[in-house]
Amino acid sequence: MNTKHVKTMTTLLMALVMMTLYSCRKDSGIEDNTVAFSQATSEETYNDVQNIADEAAQTGSVSYKSDEANALSGCAVVTRDTVSVPRLTTIDFGSGCVGIDGRTRSGKIIVSHTGPYRDPGTVIQIAFDNYYVEGNQVLGSKTIENMGVNSDGHTYFQVSVNGSIVLANGAGTIQWTSERVREWIAGEATPNLDDDQYSVTGTANGTAANGDVFNATITTPLVRNLAPGCRRHFVSGVVLLQRSNRPDRSVDFGNGTCDDVAVVTVNGNSHTITLH
Repeated sequence: MNTKHVKTMTTLLMALVMMTLYSCRKDSGIEDNTVAFSQATSEETYNDVQNIADEAAQTGSVSYKSDEANALSGCAVVTRDTVSVPRLTTIDFGSGCVGIDGRTRSGKIIVSHTGPYRDPGTVIQIAFDNYYVEGNQVLGSKTIENMGVNSDGHTYFQVSVNGSIVLANGAGTIQWTSERVREWIAGEATPNLDDDQYSVTGTANGTAANGDVFNATITTPLVRNLAPGCRRHFVSGVVLLQRSNRPDRSVDFGNGTCDDVAVVTVNGNSHTITLH
């Protein structure tokens, strides 16, 4: 696997938390934040896992390098089987270790990969053994499959999550599934991160800790530009958010400009917001 090629949608979901809180004040006056929290927690958790798994499989250690800083300080024990097929990488946080990001992780992440990330047909599966983050138990699996080259000549990946998160202190359980396609639309021919761009399509849905059902559908492909100054947010694309007993809302990230602005539309009313 290669860290530069596994960027996912955490920024989108964290942004959507802020968008949802803002726009719901406009359309309902009273907002239960549980759905937004459940959606963001799921996306962040499974993205975090993939980043950890990627570095461990590639380097044999976990400093967990991200765009911002090292999130972990090598406190996990990584065991790599480089002989068997599929190859296994086990990341063991033991009874608990605190990363530089301030989060405590315990238990194991287990990664199975049939080949290198860039090779067509490679399937990477991520599973868990008594794995906890901040007291929340992470269950289920994440699968990344290299689908080869599409009709446009771009490498693309099918990314699936089927999981649940049992929240600490009896706060409930989040159910989460997603099916997405990540297409490498620019920069594939070079080793540089700065010229990479990805297009993301697909859906996600789940049940929040309070029992509310929610889903998100990408209606216009989301584009991620990894040039400096552009990496934090999507530069274009539209997501439709739907939840129980609430109006639908769309989130438009613009026309390709690298900025922190998006437009949320609810009941025909549009609100320009600043992404966080």
